[in-house]
Amino acid sequence: MQENGKHSITIEQRKNIAVTAVESVVAFSEIKIVLVLVGGERLHISGSDLKITAFSKTNGTFTAEGNAVGVSYGGKGFAAKLFR
Repeated sequence: MQENGKHSITIEQRKNIAVTAVESVVAFSEIKIVLVLVGGERLHISGSDLKITAFSKTNGTFTAEGNAVGVSYGGKGFAAKLFR
C-alpha cells in the first residue's frame, strides 16, 4: 500500500473506476460508494448501478463498475479526528 498518502483515481468512460491508496470501504450501495484513503480522508463516488469489482486492503487497490456521475472528497472520519 502507498504509505505516503498519495492516491490516484482513474475513471474510464464513466464506467470503470480504479482508486489506489484505499484503507477501507465505509459504505456502498448502487448509488454511492464511500472509501477511506490513506491518511483518513474520505472519497465519495456517486452514480447509478455501482458495484465493487475488487478491493485489496493489503495493497490498497479498489475497482468498481457502474455509471459514475461524481467524485468528491469529504472530511476525515470521526476516529481519524480523535486519534491525530
